[in-house]
Amino acid sequence: MPTSTWRNLEPSRRERVLRAAMAEFGRHGYSGGSLNVIAREAGVAKGSLFQYFADKRDLFATVAEETALRVREEMVRYLDGPEPGQSFADYLSDALDAWVRYFGKHPLERGVTAATNLEMDGEVRAAVREPVHRLYLEALRPLCEQARERGELRPDADLDALLAMLLVLLPHLATAPYEPALDPVLGMHGKSPHDLREPIRRLVAGLLGGYGTG
Repeated sequence: MPTSTWRNLEPSRRERVLRAAMAEFGRHGYSGGSLNVIAREAGVAKGSLFQYFADKRDLFATVAEETALRVREEMVRYLDGPEPGQSFADYLSDALDAWVRYFGKHPLERGVTAATNLEMDGEVRAAVREPVHRLYLEALRPLCEQARERGELRPDADLDALLAMLLVLLPHLATAPYEPALDPVLGMHGKSPHDLREPIRRLVAGLLGGYGTG
């Protein structure tokens, strides 16, 4: 957990440290990320980082959570669920389309998302993904529950299983269109945002196929 010194730091300096850490961890992951590079790029002494954070893992966890908060802020307009007359499947497809577009325009956030999901150290991975998963589930669970209440998902739909699959799908869609060799089936890498709409809808149809009432 960040120290009170970090929390009381002036916003512009805090942002410089965050952006430098996002860039370094996004390029090299946790294990390869250099605190020396982060400090240099942020314009602070390396010792200052240890006034802000308990250790390197604490910094990485803070970066991961801050990234998730920034993504959530961008996606907040989708958290109210479908518009009147819009199906849950269409709503989810539109939301995921916006998700993919966001990561296309925000390479720092995309790099951190990749780093947190591909981290090999199990303890580090757990530390950084727990707050991210908590934020995602806080947003997704009510949406799925409401869809079931509206009759768009079967009354006996296993929402935990659906949520588990969504947690797998989200980081995949954040990275697969922009990094080679992550999607060997649908060919999303290198496609334009417009051309990505069709594979996204296929994924949603496959995801919801076992849960719908039709």
